[in-house]
Parts: sequence; C-alpha cells; structure tokens
Amino acid sequence: MGLNRRKWLKQIFVTTFGLVIFKDKSFANNDSELKNELMDYFIIGDVHGCYYTLVEILKKWNSEKEYLIFVGDLIDRGNFSTLVVKKCREIEQNYNNCIIIKGNHELEFVEYVINGENKNWIEQCGQKTINEFKKQKIDIEETSSWFMNLPLKFETNNILVTHAGISESNNPYNENNMHGVLWNRKELKNIGKLQIHGHTPLMKNEPKFNESSNSWNIDTGSCYGYGITGIKISKSGKLKSTIIINTNEKDIA
Repeated sequence: MGLNRRKWLKQIFVTTFGLVIFKDKSFANNDSELKNELMDYFIIGDVHGCYYTLVEILKKWNSEKEYLIFVGDLIDRGNFSTLVVKKCREIEQNYNNCIIIKGNHELEFVEYVINGENKNWIEQCGQKTINEFKKQKIDIEETSSWFMNLPLKFETNNILVTHAGISESNNPYNENNMHGVLWNRKELKNIGKLQIHGHTPLMKNEPKFNESSNSWNIDTGSCYGYGITGIKISKSGKLKSTIIINTNEKDIA
C-alpha cells in the first residue's frame, strides 16, 4: 500500500476516533427509525467466518418484525470470512432494520491496514483472513474503511448491545481500553438495563445469562464447533427465545 494511501486511511482513523468518543446507533425522528424502535430484536453472536452456519441462522430472522443485530467478530478463524462480510454488507444495504457492531477482530483488521502490520493478529489468525481477501480479489482497504465505521454499541431504553460488554472501567468506548467494549473479559456491571454481548467464547451450545449483571453472553464458540447462537429479545428487554445452529463442518474443516 502506498504511503499517501496509508496516510489517508490514518487521517480517517484519527478523525473518526479522535473527535468522536464512540459511535452508536440511536433512533432518529423519522418514520422508518421509529418503526424499528417498535420492533423486537434478533441478536446474533460471534460468527468468525462461519458462513454456512450464518446462512442457516438467518433463516430464523423475521425481517418484517425484528431488528437484526450482530455483536461483531464477523471474521477470522472460520473458513469464509469474505463470504460472511459480503452477506452482512448485503443485509445492511437492503434492510433498514439491521446493525452490525464492531468487534475486536474488525479492529485488528483495520490496524493491520493502517499500520501495514499487526504481528500478533497475523500470527494468530489474520494471515488466513488476509490471504482469503486477496484470493477473492476483495478490496482490503475499502473493507477496512467499512470496518472502521461500524458502531460500538446499539442502545435503547431497555437493552445495550456491545461486543464485549460494559464492566467497571473508565472510558469503556475507548477502543484501546483492554477493559472496554471491544476487549473486556472482566465481570460485567449492572447498568440498569439488559446487556447482550459476545467476545468470550463459552465453548458450549448454550448462551449464558448472568443474573447479577443482567447480561447475556451469546458467543457460544462457532469457530470451535459449538454453533452460532441468536437470541430474540422483546422491545421491553425480555428474552423471547434462544436459537442455536450447530456449526457446519464446511466452516471449520
């Protein structure tokens, strides 16, 4: 990547994260947004490149009555990060009632593009993802720009959806805060509304509710063979149902 191009991307990064503490999704005063606020929610956990499993769980989404929310970590580890990103972007473009939250793996991708390297991520899982994007001839810089602009939260009066949850930490929306909404592994705090998050794989085919923090962890570990989990939450913040789709072997074999 040329130096001028890298400077341009870095300028966007500084502008985005230097002047705005965090991006969120709140409801504007127009008819379509107000309609969305009256919908129930279908919230999908970490996908991690498991495209064929994602396709199956999306069949459970009622696009006429439910607001679709992804908790982030669309990419890495599974075999089809490019297909997952393509699918999610198509949904985002075609439906007003959908939001994709940024995960730490999307941030890792962005940092690789901006800095020209990201050694830890590349060694863990990033090289496979970068190779896949190159093989499919997908614009890595344009994808990075899309990742960069994903919001860090979705919030209403009754629910808060982030990638890793809110714990006892200053500046939880600082993307470099290891106890913030992209990286947190600490116990969550009770914020007076229901929290839904992913990030920490449970390694079992069952999401976990924490009564003390009033929170759901819905990262069951798709890329480790434990399936993608989605939960349906009413607009008042009550659990309606849990959906678990076993990981398709093609996604991880």
